[in-house]
Amino acid sequence: MTSRIDPFHAIAISRRAHELKCEGRRIIHMEFGQPSTGAPAAAIARAHQVLDSDAMGYWENAALKERIGRYYAERHGVSVEPERIFLTCGASPALVLALHALFAPGARIAFARPGYVAYRNVTRALHMEPVEIECGPDSHFQLSARALAALDSAPDGIILSSPANPTGSVIPEGELIAIMDLCRERGIRVISDEIYHGLSYVGPLRSALELDPDALIVNSFSKYYSMAGWRLAGLVAFDCTDELEGHVATYRRNRDLLLNALPRLGLGRIAPPDGAFYIYADVSHLTDDSLAFCTELLEDTGVATAPGIDFDPVYGRGFIRFSFAVSTAEVEEALARIAPWFAARENRTG
Repeated sequence: MTSRIDPFHAIAISRRAHELKCEGRRIIHMEFGQPSTGAPAAAIARAHQVLDSDAMGYWENAALKERIGRYYAERHGVSVEPERIFLTCGASPALVLALHALFAPGARIAFARPGYVAYRNVTRALHMEPVEIECGPDSHFQLSARALAALDSAPDGIILSSPANPTGSVIPEGELIAIMDLCRERGIRVISDEIYHGLSYVGPLRSALELDPDALIVNSFSKYYSMAGWRLAGLVAFDCTDELEGHVATYRRNRDLLLNALPRLGLGRIAPPDGAFYIYADVSHLTDDSLAFCTELLEDTGVATAPGIDFDPVYGRGFIRFSFAVSTAEVEEALARIAPWFAARENRTG
């Protein structure tokens, strides 16, 4: 038995971007949420120590589990015993484990549309049924208790994402409480993808674990800690807050640059990027084929972006996603490159 898995079109965009780079083009990579800020200096130093002195082997780290538990106690006021913490090589395997642990094939799993492509593909791959809830501008592209309650029958589970990919939008605290209350009343199990926690421009964010001790949390060192290639080498990084908050300040500058410039390029309909490092922009007045649009943008300007079709198979043909996890200089250069391109496009369609 097989399941239909949609391609992740941003990978094709990125592959072409690297081909152009090999041809000598200077490419600005805004297609993936991959931090350009680099791992904390203390984590790099610790890695050198381990590589120089430790033969390493099959890996388990009780100290890291204890430190993760302490993080949730300090940041969210919840107690998480080390034996409840599972260390994986990235958040995607953690999502697979979480779904396997809670649900059987045939389970109905709800999440927002637009949303991260892996939610749809992983549920299908595990022979579960994705229940995509349309979330538009009226709900800031986020799930609401009302939308969840409006389903004909309650799903078995729900995947929350706040801040979200591709929009960067955040579920307001009151709405999160209402969602969790509804899930408790209807027996809906909760998986909360919190890999963008720490990357907030609207203040501290609550963990679903504060509202439901049985919620399964997926978190990662890849985003806030800028350790996408490091995965489990994160013990030291927990104590590098000043350096990491400097990264957030860079992302905030990048976000402000884009929010100021994009409306002047005709991209005024933007999902609220309250967190993470994405801007999800409506380009439906320019195209109904976001993949072709992003491909043409890359070929003409050398700026790689992600097509909305990855995140929303229904309305995503009219959206693109910019990642501002690159450097501020690259954001400025990208804007300088794409401004005349969008102006020309507006003139053609106008």
